[in-house]
Amino acid sequence: MKLTSFSTHSDGGRRNAFTLAEVLITLGIIGVVAAMTMPTLMNQTNGAQYRTAYKKALSAISQAVTLNVALDEWNFADATATSTGADDTSIYSMLNKRMNVVRKETAAVTGYTVSKSAGGNTHSGTLTIDGNYTLFFNDGIMFTFPQNSSACSNDSTRTIKLCKGFIDVNGIKPPNKEVKCDSGSGSTCEVKNPTDVYPVVFYDQTIVPNSAPARAVLYSK
Repeated sequence: MKLTSFSTHSDGGRRNAFTLAEVLITLGIIGVVAAMTMPTLMNQTNGAQYRTAYKKALSAISQAVTLNVALDEWNFADATATSTGADDTSIYSMLNKRMNVVRKETAAVTGYTVSKSAGGNTHSGTLTIDGNYTLFFNDGIMFTFPQNSSACSNDSTRTIKLCKGFIDVNGIKPPNKEVKCDSGSGSTCEVKNPTDVYPVVFYDQTIVPNSAPARAVLYSK
């Protein structure tokens, strides 16, 4: 049998490669998928950051009150309504001494408005910063409460008075939207995409959520 040998030149062999059209189609598909999924991923990332900052804010304020009780022996229930920023027994004075307050506003903050939610909330009244103290902490968190907040207590041996305010976990930066239920309400409230504004109620040595969505975010895993 006669064997015939074949030689293949380096530039004459068959090569496997994508055509320009195939590459463009693939890139187009990737772009469409990215455009569809990126908003959801961004919302989930922001939501996780808001949730963490909210829990941190409640913890920091609670620790400040506990520290004040240890050092000066008074809490929200003993607070007076008057404050000039001096060393008195107002809530502002307590937080100013026990936390890193970098800025204070006593009127509406320029360029800031809260979009109030109606989804599953249980608190009463509207969220506003007119006539309130607004304290900005060094980590960017903002706490707003009425200037006349005083004697805030849930102790039956005192006059019960629950004081209310709200926390914005990223200050004046948007979205400035009150958290709301994505499904359910009350004890069945579920929040899939937390926002940055959380109503709170404070009294004695306690600060806790003041709406169903705010509670859902705090106690979620």
